[in-house]
Amino acid sequence: MQHFLTIIIFLLGVFAFAQNKQILYGFDDIPQSLMLNPGNNVLQKKHYGIPLLSQIHFNGGSSGVSVYDIFKDGNDNINDRITKKIFEMKNTDFFTATQQLELINFGWRAKNEIYFSAGIYQEFDFITYFPRDLAILTWEGNGDYLDYQFDLGEISTTGDFMTVYHVGLNKKISEKLTVGVRLKFYSSMFSFRSVNNAGTFVTRLGDENSGNIYEHTLENADVTVETSGYASLRDLDGAGQVTSEILGRAFFGGNLGVGVDLGFTYNINEVWKLSASALDVGAIFHTKDVESYRAHGNYTLDGINLIFPAIGDGESTFPYYDDLEDELEREIPIDTIYNSYTQFRPVKLNMGLSYGFGRFNASGACDCLNMGGDKLHKQSVGLQFYSIKRPKRWQAAGTLFYHRRITDFLSAKATYTVDSYSYSNVGLGISADYGKLNFYIAADNLIKYSNLAKAKSVSLQLGFNIIIDE
Repeated sequence: MQHFLTIIIFLLGVFAFAQNKQILYGFDDIPQSLMLNPGNNVLQKKHYGIPLLSQIHFNGGSSGVSVYDIFKDGNDNINDRITKKIFEMKNTDFFTATQQLELINFGWRAKNEIYFSAGIYQEFDFITYFPRDLAILTWEGNGDYLDYQFDLGEISTTGDFMTVYHVGLNKKISEKLTVGVRLKFYSSMFSFRSVNNAGTFVTRLGDENSGNIYEHTLENADVTVETSGYASLRDLDGAGQVTSEILGRAFFGGNLGVGVDLGFTYNINEVWKLSASALDVGAIFHTKDVESYRAHGNYTLDGINLIFPAIGDGESTFPYYDDLEDELEREIPIDTIYNSYTQFRPVKLNMGLSYGFGRFNASGACDCLNMGGDKLHKQSVGLQFYSIKRPKRWQAAGTLFYHRRITDFLSAKATYTVDSYSYSNVGLGISADYGKLNFYIAADNLIKYSNLAKAKSVSLQLGFNIIIDE
C-alpha cells in the first residue's frame, strides 16, 4: 500500500494542472485574449486561427507537494519524505489538471462595428483535494490513532472532458467603454464527481465482553460518486472502440449544457484602464449514460473470530474475507442510481488595472513623454486578479505585469504571480507577426525551468493565427 501511495503522489506531481492564464489576459495583440475577456479591446479587423494550432494550452500546479520534494537526492529515504509531506499538507491542498486544444477560432468586424468571434475547443478539467486523514490511515495505519475520527468527507474530486462551441460579440460603446458577451454550448463526453461526502472511521478499545482488543467503526458514512459517459464504455472492446465512442459525443452527442462569458474594458482616462470578466457562468445537464454510486450506513467490526479445525477434519480453509465482504455490503450497501443531475461549471473571474505610457506609432518609436491622444500605448504596467470556484472554496491569484510593444510586429508581457502554488512565479509571453501570420508563446514559472521537478506549477500556451489589421 505504501508503494501504491508513492506512485499516486508522483503521478499527481507530474500531471497536475491549473487554469489561470495570467499572461494571456489583457494581451490585446493576441486574438485569444478575447477568450479570457469578451469585452477586451480588439486591435485587428479580422482573425483566423490556424485549425488545431491556434491555441495549445497546458497549465499545471500542485499546491502542497512537488516531484522534487519526494524524489530529491539526500541522506533521508523516500518513506521519510512522504511521511513528512503527508503531515505538512492540509485537506484544502489540491491537485488539478486542465488542458485545452482549440479546433477552430475566427473573428471579424462587421459594418456596425460589432466584432464577432466564434470557434470550437476541447477541454479537460480535473481537480482532487488531498484527503489528509485517509492518507495518514493508509500510510501509518490506525494502531497509533485510537479514538481519532478519520474524516471521509475529505474525499472531493471532479473531472470533465468536453467540447465547447462558442460565439461572441464585442462592441465599443464609447471612447471609454467596450463590452462583450460570449455564448457557449457544452457537449460533455465524460464526467465524474464525488463531492459533499460525509462520515468517519474510528478505532476504539473493544468491549470486555466482545473478546477483541479493538473495534473499528464506520459512522454515518455517506459517499457518492456521480458519472456520465462511463457506463457505456465498460462494454466496449479495445481502445479503438472507446476512442470512437468518445469522439462521437464531441459533436453534440454527449450531455449538453449552456453557459455565458461576460466582460468589459473601461478607459478611466487616457492612461488608466480597468477590465473584468466572468467566464463559464453556466451548467451541464447530465441525462444520458448516467450512473452514480452511493455507499451509506454504519458498521462496526469487532474482529474476525479465527477457527482452527482439528487435524483430519478435512476442512482446511474458511471464507473469512468473503464473509466480511458480504457483511459490509449488507450494512453499508452500494446503491447504483440512474437519476439525471446538473453540474455547474467552475466560474472564473478576472480583473485587471493597467497604467499605459508612451504613445505607440507604426514605426515603433516611442514618444515617452506623450501620455495622451492615441490609446495604444507602447508600455503598460498593472495588476491582475484571478479566481475560480472550486468544490471546497474559491482559489485566487494575484499578478503584477509589464507589457511592452517593442516594434509594430513584436510585443512582450512579463508577469509575477502569487497563487496557491508559489510566491515566486515569473512568466513571459511573446507575440510576433510575420506579415499576416501571428505566432505567440507564453510560459510561467521560468525560474524553475532549470529543474522542473521543483516547480509546483508550470504553464505553456502557444498558437498561430492569421491577423488582418485595421
